[in-house]
Amino acid sequence: MALTRIPDCSGPHALSFQIRGLLTFPLTSLVFVLAIVGCGDDRKAVQQIQLRNLQRNEDESNQDHLAGVFDMLPKYVNLNGQQAQQQIAYRLNRWVATQDDKQDVAPVKSIQLIDSVKGLLSTEQLDRRFAAARFNGSDALHLRDCYLFHHLYSWIDSPAMDQPILADWFQSLQADLPEEQLEQLRTSSRLFDWTVRNIRYEPDELSVPGGIPTPELPSEIAYGGPGYRQTLFKCALRGTGDGLQRAAVFTMLCNQAGIPAAVIGTIDPNDGQVTPAFCGALIGKQIYLFEPRLGIHVPGPGQEGIATLAQARTDELVLRRLSIAGLDQFKYPVSKSDVQQCVALLNVKPEMLSQRMRRLEAALTGNRRINVFVDADQWAQQFDASIGISDVKVWDVPLLAERYQVSCEAFAERKPAFSLWHAGPWIMLEGDFDMAKTLREGRWQHLCGVFQSDELERAKGARTLYLEERSPSFEIDELRNDVNLQIKYGVRRPLNTNDQQFNSMILEAQSNLRLGKYLATYWLALLQADDELYETAKSWLDDRVLSENLGSRVPVVALIAPAARYNSARVDERLGEFQQAMEAYKREDEPQEHGNRIRARLVAKYVETLPADTLPADTQ
Repeated sequence: MALTRIPDCSGPHALSFQIRGLLTFPLTSLVFVLAIVGCGDDRKAVQQIQLRNLQRNEDESNQDHLAGVFDMLPKYVNLNGQQAQQQIAYRLNRWVATQDDKQDVAPVKSIQLIDSVKGLLSTEQLDRRFAAARFNGSDALHLRDCYLFHHLYSWIDSPAMDQPILADWFQSLQADLPEEQLEQLRTSSRLFDWTVRNIRYEPDELSVPGGIPTPELPSEIAYGGPGYRQTLFKCALRGTGDGLQRAAVFTMLCNQAGIPAAVIGTIDPNDGQVTPAFCGALIGKQIYLFEPRLGIHVPGPGQEGIATLAQARTDELVLRRLSIAGLDQFKYPVSKSDVQQCVALLNVKPEMLSQRMRRLEAALTGNRRINVFVDADQWAQQFDASIGISDVKVWDVPLLAERYQVSCEAFAERKPAFSLWHAGPWIMLEGDFDMAKTLREGRWQHLCGVFQSDELERAKGARTLYLEERSPSFEIDELRNDVNLQIKYGVRRPLNTNDQQFNSMILEAQSNLRLGKYLATYWLALLQADDELYETAKSWLDDRVLSENLGSRVPVVALIAPAARYNSARVDERLGEFQQAMEAYKREDEPQEHGNRIRARLVAKYVETLPADTLPADTQ
């Protein structure tokens, strides 16, 4: 669908735009009609114009503006961002204009919660994003994220995603937990497990090579700092992030599943500073704990199942067993005494708490149903009533990520060296050229659960798009000498370019093609596992992603290879190759080695429960 340029309907010129629109058409039409029929027929001409205007207004009121919004959201990833934001805001405001003002929607409070992040927003920003009745550009970004995470949650929440190591524990809960709570707990486990398998783990702090300039940032953030160095959307699209970014992905997925979830922070007794430690899913009256930095659920007493905050507060072994005996570098920093009083940090932005989003969500039914509003007051009451929670606040990391992104993008425009360092590794995913758009669409389709192509709709699925991105190695190698290949891949030699400059262009193009191929290969391997094609996934991970021939020629391999080895071990679990999986989890110097070793321990405990005749010979 082509995008038309729509004026910003949320700014101070919105009213004048509407007035001009109403006046301009009748006046110009009247002049045209008078020129044709003459002054004697002007009354009849005016009546005809009025009739046409009435018909146009009736057509406008009958138009399904929400349908226009939901036509755009599936294609948002490759639309012009600014135009898409304006178009979506315009359509939403036109939808509001057709609604009954007396629509029964409960009022929003959340004022006290918003106060916890007031220092990060100006009064104008707070009014526009939280209090305003009209939709604006930031709402389009919010809807994009909600649409993506709703579709992601929808296909992850399947029994096929259940972990075998938790099967017996879930079975034992059937007599104690109501069915609805049991299903919510299963869903939470699936969502967290997908997160740690698909969001490659990065350390909290990223170092910058010498000579690379970095931007001056607001005092509360530093370049490469934890949680905020990329937005939630980029974290999901790139499939990489630190522990806090994993926490953001998990809690957003829980929100789309209708499960109250928060980042659980400990409180420093000396200065009151809150330090994020876990993710917590509130199910019934219990908060179940997941550790995003370790990439593992917090094991319960006796290393059975998923621990609750109440259990961590009363049983010192729950958190102590998150340490690895004999390895001081893997001593877990949080203990029983640290979790006696915690803070629940809600992963919400002002838009998600607004009255306009509550009203919009009430109108979303059927295939349009996504969660765009959070009743933060209710969530706060529920968390506050849980044992061990002393306060509930809005998490500041999502807003810090916005500040970070704006500052870095502005700096990148002035400093090419920084731009190359900051965004260069993702040029094949985020660039404005055909191959980047193909990979980006493939990744979007993967996250939305569209694996297969639809021939009738002429819509390509993720599997097809990933395969298209895998350029043959011989073509990449021959790019310098083959003009036809240069044309195929969009490499043009500008006028007055010498051989040295052109060779540099060819080397950059080859590097980008290999990068795109590598990312597509890795994500296609994960897709095979998501599609329960475990043997195929294993082959792709071991023989292609971890192949020396490909990996050694792609700089980003250092980031992806550990995640590929981890996912290969997870596939080994599915194939019953437990000994091989445990050996992989114990590999030294992996970014997630601490958590991997805990998983090896849990797998070993699970193997002990299996009949000997069902195990491979090397596991018995």
